[in-house]
Amino acid sequence: MRTELSTSTRKPTGSLEPFERARRKFLRKFPGGFRDETYLAWERNYKWEAHEEWMSALSVEKFRAQLRAGAHREIAAKAVKIESGRSLLFSFEKMALRDAVRSDVGARRFAEGLFEFLYGRGSLEQRFEGWVEAIGQLPRKQTRVLTWPLATVFGFIAQPDTHIFLKPNTTKEAARKLGLTFAYQSQPNWATYKSYLEMSAVTRKQIRDLRPRDMIDIQSFLWVQGSDEYR
Repeated sequence: MRTELSTSTRKPTGSLEPFERARRKFLRKFPGGFRDETYLAWERNYKWEAHEEWMSALSVEKFRAQLRAGAHREIAAKAVKIESGRSLLFSFEKMALRDAVRSDVGARRFAEGLFEFLYGRGSLEQRFEGWVEAIGQLPRKQTRVLTWPLATVFGFIAQPDTHIFLKPNTTKEAARKLGLTFAYQSQPNWATYKSYLEMSAVTRKQIRDLRPRDMIDIQSFLWVQGSDEYR
């Protein structure tokens, strides 16, 4: 699927008015752009610190060694701890995840599924679909575990050059304001995630003058466009 300006909001050829408005909004909040001190404090630093913590605890070599040792509970505990200190997942999602990996079965499914998603040899499509399947098989107590934020948060933390975090309502609003196609479905699936990656690539191209470094900057830019926090 090709990401493009939606037919309902398409502008004349060469017009970037939606992105011009979005850029102005972003720079009103953060005059220094992606290097602005307030931007770093509010949006970037805590996400990058989570990535650094991940690389210290669950890099591919360390993750693989712990899997071979059967340390599924330890892997799950580390992943949960890294995310828990950040305002990424909703509280009910944090609770659902903690409950899901509390058992040996849940911890193993989580650890093995996450390793294959992040470090496996299949295509990105195959690895994402496998990860969604693994989350869907986790034990559930009260709240469902398979949500878009939970399906995308660990990829975003571990590999921000590749993966992006999806909060549905904010992302849909950002896509609407930017006039971009976003093939959203509420159940996590590859087609929607692929659409989001394509939407992110278009965004990166249109704001390349602001020099975004990675998906942390792209996700933050889209968050500013769609979130009620930045009305």
